[in-house]
Amino acid sequence: INHIVHNGGLYKRPFNEAFEETPMLVAVLTYVGYGVLTLFGYLRDFMRQWKIEKCQNATEREEQKDFVPLYQDFENFYNRNLYMRIRDSWNRPICSVPGAKVDMMERVSHDYNWTFTYTGRVIKDIINMGSYNYLGFAQKTGACQEAAAKVLSQYGAGVCSTRQEMGNLDKHEELEKLVARFLGVESAMAYGMGFATNSMNIPALVGKGCLILSDELNHASLVLGARLSGATIRIFKHNNMQSLEKLLKDAIVHGQPRTRRPWKKILILVEGIYSMEGSIVRLPEVIALKKKYKSYLYLDEAHSIGALGPSGRGVVDYFGLNPEDVDVMMGTFTKSFGAAGGYIGGKKELIDYLRTYSHSAAYATSMSPPVVEQIITSVKCIMGEDGTTIGRARVQQLAENTRYFRRRLKEMGFIIYGNEDSPVVPLMLYMPAKIGAFGREMLKRNIGVVVVGFPATPIIESRARFCLSAAHTKEMLDTALKEINEVGDLLQLKYSRRRLVPLLDRPFDETTYEETED
Repeated sequence: INHIVHNGGLYKRPFNEAFEETPMLVAVLTYVGYGVLTLFGYLRDFMRQWKIEKCQNATEREEQKDFVPLYQDFENFYNRNLYMRIRDSWNRPICSVPGAKVDMMERVSHDYNWTFTYTGRVIKDIINMGSYNYLGFAQKTGACQEAAAKVLSQYGAGVCSTRQEMGNLDKHEELEKLVARFLGVESAMAYGMGFATNSMNIPALVGKGCLILSDELNHASLVLGARLSGATIRIFKHNNMQSLEKLLKDAIVHGQPRTRRPWKKILILVEGIYSMEGSIVRLPEVIALKKKYKSYLYLDEAHSIGALGPSGRGVVDYFGLNPEDVDVMMGTFTKSFGAAGGYIGGKKELIDYLRTYSHSAAYATSMSPPVVEQIITSVKCIMGEDGTTIGRARVQQLAENTRYFRRRLKEMGFIIYGNEDSPVVPLMLYMPAKIGAFGREMLKRNIGVVVVGFPATPIIESRARFCLSAAHTKEMLDTALKEINEVGDLLQLKYSRRRLVPLLDRPFDETTYEETED
């Protein structure tokens, strides 16, 4: 399904997203593949039970056999019999800066991925297509590294206290003022962990008697935070404004279950860029609905801050909207800024409240000073306050790399999900055998990729996920594309029935489709 939206002036730019339908034959073969693997899994479990095959997975001791079983759920069956076959595709140890290229420690398994041993060899200069290093600030040289090293020598590595006790440094205050200025909001607060920024702050904002409306593809940290809050949770279809509006109408008309009292608060949870789909939130429409139905909006910009917008200020900047229209602006420093932690920005009253009532603020250790300095230096670079145009050039380079890479993959015939401006690029693999095969074949060709399967995606929608970076040169991308094309032919991954027509005279940002006969 292609979306090219202008929608009555809400959008100031074209909004192009593509989620091509899975071909019927591919879907059937994928289900058959999982069916065969499941049958063999039950067979192997039977053989393990009768000691025909050695059992290497965690099991209850003999004296616990009459207890409620700990290891009998489907996910453990999946891990034991399906995931273990392709386990070598994950947790690969790298031994260098996760920049445009990485060095990786070679490992082998002699027992079908139950255990690994290291050979001592290091695979050099693997093109890194998997790290969230969107603006290329993950580097061991340059202004960020020098500033962080200087702060490390002055402040040390750890703070050993919370912000409310003895861990509130002048660097933390400087960072929060800078982030507030960068986002265009009144105030901001920084946290030491991105995941906890969501999971620990949502319970501080809503509780019993409140309603959370959450996108069905929201990140696990948002899901956990919503569950911990004790609020009622209702799910709307991914980026579907009709589904969201129906839930808002029902919430206002019917109120709380049984009592029919009005909800204390209605909070809409969305992400800027969805990290598995590569889609961008329809923020202008979400804000219009939020204003119409007098609800609150919580925007998670973990992947979009720094990576979207002409000045790198995220999805709000990308659509040219007013930051004040977003009640809670959340983001992380782990991606575009090459650091760690997260932030929440908004009105001063909101941030003052969170400083007192957020578990992350009250109980978590303060951010490490060198990490804080890495963020300060990179944000200043993006804003141009370091006296250079390096930051702005990196934002533009990322946008160019994204459009080029996505267009070339579509021309080759792969099914690519998401928005044309999203640096998260999912390439659909579908079949379980192709998850491990794609990762291994790419590594043979010195390309490091991330492959994703259940439970991170629906069980039949396995994919490879590329993350583009401003640090990638055109030569690196062309090398990666050449190898992807070769592996795509080898594994028969070119499922798309709507191939892009490469036209030499076509403008850079236009797209032409033609239906192929099959």
